[in-house]
Amino acid sequence: MDIPRWAFSVLPVGAAAGLGGLAARDAPVVYGRLAKPSWAPPASVFGPVWSVLYLTTGIAGWKLFRSASKRTKTLHILQLSLNAAWPALFFGVRDKRSSLVVIALLDASLAAEITSLRREDPTAASLLLPYLAWSAFATVLNATVSEPE
Repeated sequence: MDIPRWAFSVLPVGAAAGLGGLAARDAPVVYGRLAKPSWAPPASVFGPVWSVLYLTTGIAGWKLFRSASKRTKTLHILQLSLNAAWPALFFGVRDKRSSLVVIALLDASLAAEITSLRREDPTAASLLLPYLAWSAFATVLNATVSEPE
């Protein structure tokens, strides 16, 4: 059975966004209570940023389904799975250490996907660069925040 190309972008990105959103439904409250560095963005920034990033990730997924190798497609699904897992660990369970491991793995799998995609579809790879930059920023933020004393 052939999977329609749109399904490769809509379903995985929708699942990552939906599962992450469910796990992070209390995110603004949890985030507001954390001790954060002065450079941490306000909670209101995250929704718009992730909306754009999920859109570009969906377009990249649509493009890579057509032309990418099985390895790249696997990396795409892996990084979206890690993306969905992170909010559950960080906001749901409030396990900073585990969430830091997951987001570091997300960064690594996303970087590997982009590297692989550069040879297969440079436009799709470019669409994922802002996501990698934001994820790297979020990794540093994850490492620096703490529960208030």
